[in-house]
Amino acid sequence: MNNSIIERVKSLPPLSKTIALINKVYLDENGSVSEMAKVIEGDPMIVANLLKAASSPLYGFSKEIKNASQAVSLFGMNMTRSIAVGNSVRKLLNVDLEPYGISSEQFAHISSLQAMFLLTWYNQINKDKAQKLFLPVFLQEMGKILIASNVIQEDETIPFKSEVAISNNLAQLEKSYVEMNSAQVSALIFEHWAFDDEIVQIIKYSDNPLNAPQQTQEASNILNIIKTIVPMNKPFSEQAINFGLKKAQNLGYNTDELKRAIDTVMEFL
Repeated sequence: MNNSIIERVKSLPPLSKTIALINKVYLDENGSVSEMAKVIEGDPMIVANLLKAASSPLYGFSKEIKNASQAVSLFGMNMTRSIAVGNSVRKLLNVDLEPYGISSEQFAHISSLQAMFLLTWYNQINKDKAQKLFLPVFLQEMGKILIASNVIQEDETIPFKSEVAISNNLAQLEKSYVEMNSAQVSALIFEHWAFDDEIVQIIKYSDNPLNAPQQTQEASNILNIIKTIVPMNKPFSEQAINFGLKKAQNLGYNTDELKRAIDTVMEFL
């Protein structure tokens, strides 16, 4: 384990009060869309990020979204929570992804592509499970922010970036530089912030699902297929798609359904 990254995780400040309240409403079986909208309205930054997401063609809303209440109603509480948490986490982690050869905006876009790919594909298989996995898929790459920071600190940006450009296995490359892969770092981050243990475990093993606990192995496999097809360095490249289809086939998934989902989401590249 990389002590520098572990110490950085330990020193992370808590998530905002607004995020805590969003989680509280979401986890309350009597929580409502109006309650969540009211919480969000108190945080102008989250409102701005939510409205920006709502205007993206990625989500396919046909009408203009003008306020938090409309956005929460259209996104639903699960997606609203995921977008709010994702943007807040990126802000707290102080994003600089130069070692991966992408900007913070590109990172956010690819994370959204991964999440939408999950819904487009897995809604056909199990809609409830797809909704449940939206948050871990949306957050699974956050560890890359701290890995990038460590690479910059060690003055290894140039060699790391050159290897990222040609890599077919970012997790393996990350381990060769910082002794940890992105999934492991992401899991540490969300464990630090006291996220649900199931979410932490799903993310932790998403780069190595074979080692996942039995109860979360399927979910980790799904995350792994998604990040294989939509990696941060070359999303939806021909090679990435072929690798992902092969993994899905070996796990018994219908690759025709997967190909249709790929074609749909690739329109938003």
